[in-house]
Amino acid sequence: MSRISVRGFAVASATAVTAVGSVVGVASGSTAQNNDAEATAADTTLLADIPAGQQAQVQTASLTQQADAQAIAADASAKKDAEETARKAAAETAVAKKAAAEKAAEAAAKERAEAKAAATRSTRDSSSFPVQSNYSVAQIQAMARQMVAADQFQCFSNIVNHESSWNYQAVNASSGAYGLFQALPAGKYSSAGADWRTNPATQIKWGLNYMNERYHSPCGAWSFWQANSWY
Repeated sequence: MSRISVRGFAVASATAVTAVGSVVGVASGSTAQNNDAEATAADTTLLADIPAGQQAQVQTASLTQQADAQAIAADASAKKDAEETARKAAAETAVAKKAAAEKAAEAAAKERAEAKAAATRSTRDSSSFPVQSNYSVAQIQAMARQMVAADQFQCFSNIVNHESSWNYQAVNASSGAYGLFQALPAGKYSSAGADWRTNPATQIKWGLNYMNERYHSPCGAWSFWQANSWY
């Protein structure tokens, strides 16, 4: 039986029931049964099936909503996973950078310590040179070569050349700076020996100590001098 036949049968049945109810109601003088029959007819009509096309549309809409909901959930999950992956990657990168920085700092500290140790090594102490009444530039340079580490001598020599041209008695007329390193005040040399005015070896000792303590080495002092024209 088709949907149209079912619907027609339901309407016909409701009409028949309504007609019978009307006769009985007239015979009995009551209208209650008539009203009940009309309600039954209306209910029977509402129970008719939804047409096949509309059912398909409802089902398609439902499936589409489910698919959309699943897609949204999948997108949210993927976004969360991506954010977590990015966070982990950033944390790992930060740890790696910190480790690299610490390693570089350790290497630099080691290098400075080695440079300082090398700079402080000297083959001869200032007090071991014989005292003379006067010294030539060649003699003063020979002293320095025996007191300054070989790999630091050129830097040491560059500074002395700029400060005094290896004149251990050089005096700055305006400031009073004195000696190979133009110490100011000149009395600073006394920390290396009382004969600082007349003994270039004492001045060399003082200058080497100053460069090592302040710049870690004569080459460290020379690098600073090149950038600032003083040290």
